Amino acid sequence: MIVLANRAEIIVMTSVNLAIVGLGRGFMLTLPALRDNPAVRLRAAFSLRTEPREHFAKQFDAIACDSFESLLALDEIDAVYIATPHEIHAEQTIAAVRAGKHVLVEKPMAIGLKDCMAMEAAAQEAGKIIIVGPSHGFDAPIQKAAELVASGEFGAFRMITTFNFTDFMYRPRRPEELDTSRGGGVVYSQAAHQIDLVRRIAGLPVSSIRATAANWDPKRPSEGAYSALMTFEGGAWATMTYSGYAHYDVDELVGWISELGFDKDPQAYGAARRRLANMSPEDEIAAKVSRTYGPGSESDSPPRAPHHEHFGYLLVSCDKADLKVTPTEITVYGNSERQVIDIPPPRLPRVEVIDEFVGAITGEITPVHNGRWGVDTMACCEALLESSRTGEEISPGAIINNLSF
Repeated sequence: MIVLANRAEIIVMTSVNLAIVGLGRGFMLTLPALRDNPAVRLRAAFSLRTEPREHFAKQFDAIACDSFESLLALDEIDAVYIATPHEIHAEQTIAAVRAGKHVLVEKPMAIGLKDCMAMEAAAQEAGKIIIVGPSHGFDAPIQKAAELVASGEFGAFRMITTFNFTDFMYRPRRPEELDTSRGGGVVYSQAAHQIDLVRRIAGLPVSSIRATAANWDPKRPSEGAYSALMTFEGGAWATMTYSGYAHYDVDELVGWISELGFDKDPQAYGAARRRLANMSPEDEIAAKVSRTYGPGSESDSPPRAPHHEHFGYLLVSCDKADLKVTPTEITVYGNSERQVIDIPPPRLPRVEVIDEFVGAITGEITPVHNGRWGVDTMACCEALLESSRTGEEISPGAIINNLSF
């Protein structure tokens, strides 16, 4: 048994023997939170690349598995963190829960709603937990905003305005990351974040989505931008816009804090496009690999972000106030006065994700971002794409119901 101090509570928790599937960028960004949680024991890893898995085994006195099947056969493993390409999430998650393992699976949950529903059904049948993340719906400022809205202190929730302008489309990419059919583009990779945080704050079922998504650069052949109007049961709504075309940088509006919580140099404008312009396809893949886990990577001594992660500009409107949410604070613009609610700096990034995963496994908490949550978020992503294709308003719930028969 382990005594875990979490948010001023002392909780007695059993340890979780965790295996990692995929030692890429997602794992590296989440690793500090995994190492920080005393309830997590990193016991095994599988990667197609030999060098990272051997480095993992040496670093954590763990088992380097040369196949996914051999990892699942380890009786000592309680749970797996699946951080592989989007198109294999479903197959690996279903195999893992059927092997008796709980699963933390990176967003997007899968690349199709039918696969997400199969993952959730398999977990229910096996009696295992699925948590979908990390996503920005876990971020501490988002959770605080959700708490304030749910309290009713500022009256009824009415509207969310959020937008994000980044260089997503010009970062080094593998081919499948620019192929919508394989889970590429900004809808599966980025709308999943935006939809999660909006749903988390609203706390209401989604009624419909009307959206337009487009590709503006044939050399980067997937959706790189979208705008969507999401309505909730009861009449509230959210507007969501995203562009990954590396022109305007939304970090300007949040104090030049990057998405990962680091201070950002405004003079670095245009760096992503400049770097990519000088890369061959082979160079681009090599650059992608260089940012992943392995010997000599920053994972051995990662820099600590001074601020919370974020996903762009975010304004929440209630009857009695508007709430502007940033990586450091929530500013409440009330009827007659303005107040600032400070958000304490993060202990480490993504600790909320690991806390929720461990707490769900040990039964200490009822998770928010479970398998059903992932299904509903994917239904919204598919509704966004379908609305863009047809020009019609689409109900995510109707998509789910049609697949249920």
